[in-house]
Amino acid sequence: MIYLLLFYEFFKVGLFAIGGGLVTVPFLFDLSAKYSWFTTKELADMIAISESTPGPLGVNMATFGGFHAAGIWGGIIATLGLVTPSVIVIIIVAKLLDKYQCNIRVQRILSGIRPAVIALILFAGLQIAKLAIFDVKTAIVFAVFLGMIHFWKKSPIFYLVLAALAGIGLQL
Repeated sequence: MIYLLLFYEFFKVGLFAIGGGLVTVPFLFDLSAKYSWFTTKELADMIAISESTPGPLGVNMATFGGFHAAGIWGGIIATLGLVTPSVIVIIIVAKLLDKYQCNIRVQRILSGIRPAVIALILFAGLQIAKLAIFDVKTAIVFAVFLGMIHFWKKSPIFYLVLAALAGIGLQL
């Protein structure tokens, strides 16, 4: 029963989380409130681990969340649930977009979706910030990294390694 529920819940996440991995975060917060699969603290850890590992963020988080809920098969099933809607939608959209790409209605629909996706990502970032910035040290690290990311334009890997070293050095 847990496997069917995992597939169903992550299928819904995959179906409605339009815009990339970070857009899945609000849905995962809902899952953490609805089920005891993982806590919000574990979700914050999941996000950090998923950002630090190769692969798409949403897939990594589904795998991690499913594994946390029901072991290896839970991870596999949650991941399949998450990607199945995308596979179906991509096949359909690819066929239709070739045909209707220049249609003004299609362009307007996409123009309406983009700002909503930005709002979802911003909301997810704020939710993560509430969990991750919990004292003066972490607030300073956040501010320093925000500035560095804005001005230096280095690889995300550079910042993740530097952040790990900062965490060790500052004993965060």
